[in-house]
Amino acid sequence: MARLDTDRIRKDFPILSTTIYGKPLVYLDNAATTQKPVQVLDMLEQYYREYNSNVHRGVHLLSQQATAAYEQARKKVAAFIGAAESDEVIFTKGTTDGINLVASSYGRKYLQPGDSVLISAMEHHSNIVPWQMICEERGAVLKVIPMDKNGVLKLDELPGLLDEKVKIVSLTYVSNSLGTVNPVHEVISQAHAKNIPVLLDAAQAVQHFPIDVQELDVDFLVFSGHKLYGPTGIGVLYGKSVWLNDLPPYQGGGDMIKTVTFAKTVYNVLPYKFEAGTPDISGAVGLGKAIDYITELGLDTIREQEDMLVQYALTEMAAIPGIRFIGQAEKRSSVVSFLINDIHPYDLGELLDKQGIAIRTGHHCTEPVMDYFGIPGTCRASFAFYNTTEEIDLLVAGIKRAAAILQG
Repeated sequence: MARLDTDRIRKDFPILSTTIYGKPLVYLDNAATTQKPVQVLDMLEQYYREYNSNVHRGVHLLSQQATAAYEQARKKVAAFIGAAESDEVIFTKGTTDGINLVASSYGRKYLQPGDSVLISAMEHHSNIVPWQMICEERGAVLKVIPMDKNGVLKLDELPGLLDEKVKIVSLTYVSNSLGTVNPVHEVISQAHAKNIPVLLDAAQAVQHFPIDVQELDVDFLVFSGHKLYGPTGIGVLYGKSVWLNDLPPYQGGGDMIKTVTFAKTVYNVLPYKFEAGTPDISGAVGLGKAIDYITELGLDTIREQEDMLVQYALTEMAAIPGIRFIGQAEKRSSVVSFLINDIHPYDLGELLDKQGIAIRTGHHCTEPVMDYFGIPGTCRASFAFYNTTEEIDLLVAGIKRAAAILQG
């Protein structure tokens, strides 16, 4: 498999050539958001300069051009994730919005008092709180698949958790705070054996390796554009058409209707039933361009590059005195979380920032994970295909320098 030309690729990302406090930027916070290639930036500018208009509603040329670009982006997303048809792709504000949509619409129709929703112990708050809210509203219970000290799900306990009260399973494909790649095929298989639908949070997966929703046989899948080298404010909910046709709309307003009278509203067909109001047109168009960029590079090649970076980081960082890795799953993707002795993550992160090195510190919106490990948070370095081993060397040297200062 051909290796990526990292030097050439980095030239596509203007922000990577900037300096922080007089030092070259080392951007290792890609799990929070990825940087944007100039191809995406140019596409956003082109939309606003050349055919900015509302979609689906106008007969004039600009509206037709905007509509065509918006719907072409939907087709690109469908092809990217292997959806059977583009009508199964709903544009949302992001992963959180998509989960809230499913939790609200599915929960309102199917959750009854005493029922349960099953999630995992390593979920982001966005895959905990919406389910807690709908469970409280409907009198249902939230159940959790536990994990072990390596940050790996205890899959042997899954059959006992999948009882007749479970109405849906919702879990992350890749943990944002541990890097664990979960055995989602097995979870989906066991759930479907009992006719239980499954939602996958692919926010930390879809940019790192190929995903085919039909091969997975997943019922719902969500992700965010800004973690896929696209704009912020745009995301995707994939759902099997049988489910999306069955569920009630999440929001009411324009474009999600066929007819409205004061007596009754008739809802629109898919995908528009779930896209109330003016959508993020530029965001969708920008996401489509980001998918073009990723597709040209090749996700298998990207995965190989990022796996190399993670393994290099783990090897080099292991020699840092006092380091403790949080999450040591054998199957992992693009995230390394760690602590140095008793140094608070924020303190280490601030000193790295002064050296031009951007990492993430804190609980990463996974407070239950931190509670499980008995820690306030971690330092998290997360990698993208445009990162280099030289940047990892700077990270290792920066950690040592910061630790020496903080430990006197």
